[in-house]
Amino acid sequence: MSATTTTAVDAVIAAARGFLGDRMSTNASVREQHSRGEDTTTPTLPDAVAFVETTEEVSRLLALCHQHGVPVTPFGAGTSLEGHVNPVRRGVSLDLSRMKAVLEVNEEDMDCLIEPGVTRQELNAFLRDKGLFFPVDPGSHCTIGGMCATRASGTNAVRYGTIRENVLGLEVVLADGRVIQTGGRVRKASNGYDLTRLFIGSEGTLGVITKVRLRLHGIPEAVSAAVCQFPTLAAAVETVITVMQSGIPVARIELADEDQMEACIKYSKLEGFAAIPTLFLEFHGTEAGVKEQAEAVEAIATDFGASGFAWATDAEARTKLWQARHDAYWAAVALKPGHRGITTDVCVPISRLAEAVLGAKEKSRASGLTSCIVGHVGDGNFHCLILFPEGSQEGLEQAWALDRSIVAEGLSLGGTCSGEHGVGLGKREFLEQEHGPEALAVMRGLKTSLDPRGILNPGKMFRN
Repeated sequence: MSATTTTAVDAVIAAARGFLGDRMSTNASVREQHSRGEDTTTPTLPDAVAFVETTEEVSRLLALCHQHGVPVTPFGAGTSLEGHVNPVRRGVSLDLSRMKAVLEVNEEDMDCLIEPGVTRQELNAFLRDKGLFFPVDPGSHCTIGGMCATRASGTNAVRYGTIRENVLGLEVVLADGRVIQTGGRVRKASNGYDLTRLFIGSEGTLGVITKVRLRLHGIPEAVSAAVCQFPTLAAAVETVITVMQSGIPVARIELADEDQMEACIKYSKLEGFAAIPTLFLEFHGTEAGVKEQAEAVEAIATDFGASGFAWATDAEARTKLWQARHDAYWAAVALKPGHRGITTDVCVPISRLAEAVLGAKEKSRASGLTSCIVGHVGDGNFHCLILFPEGSQEGLEQAWALDRSIVAEGLSLGGTCSGEHGVGLGKREFLEQEHGPEALAVMRGLKTSLDPRGILNPGKMFRN
């Protein structure tokens, strides 16, 4: 770091302590905690970590950093899989996890206003007695602000949509400290540029989200979960395609291949299941509607050779099943001690799902690496967790080569390199390949317009 940059950082730290006090930390262990997420990128220590608690504090800090040209990397729960929270150019890690207030709940209109540090689990615990819930479920412990920044999705997206469809408006602090409001409480509007959608998925490169207005949903009258197992991966995937093309309104339909099921059985103590391709399903609606949906899916699954169609109608049994699904990443990593994993995030049109999933498994076997496939297959999205020996540069490079091959196949099938994890550092090389240089130039132009000094999460999304 140059002397000029060091002087600039020192000036920001000194000024910020005037209104943040000891919440502007240069403690080594705190900086270490903010040096990376759950990805495989090399950690980078920020120069300082700012624990903000109000929009005003975010605004004042960004104005300071803009003035001095100091990089700012937003940080939520630190569970990013694509390097979003890695402060690759050091500067300030902006920790928003203390902004945890639920500011409004409008029960009749089914919306709420929250701060970005609230997690999905915390919000749903708050809403439970009101008969409402927030459905977007990425399957990990993450903040809703981070979910907005990465355009997160998850297990319920096939019925309720992604975070994009469930955000009505935002409060955003721009790079120079200005605060803007986007969207509102109405369910539709035609009144100018859709700035809300611009910031959803912008990964902290255009502004810092400080409030989120969410669309809520009524807790269903009846909920039923089921697990069915298949002789082959192809049979499980073809079942998914047929279910979706039949228009059956499943709430969740999740795939685990044989390696992932072996990992889940061991890690989550799933008794009574075999290590073979498996679908986890959930149905929401009235008692009669849920019964009808479940019977229709069971009939389709049976046609493809499914066995062991196990039902879970009580809350405790459902919770155990979905906790096992949510722990799939950790289960896969634990499958081979001494290994780490990188995760693909391919999403393809539902009609090409079989080619994509079976192709990914074939490529994995040919590589000699162990991989576990799990996915929100109802919307064509799946993840291939590729395991490699920890500390092995050769193994990491081999895993990345497999990742690139799987993504290339997905793109050739009309898909995308990232269905829900975002671009961050890990998917930058695919952005131009997927969108083309002209579209990428427009994206860069938007970045320059809103962040002319390039201080907001630099190095993310775009290479160079």
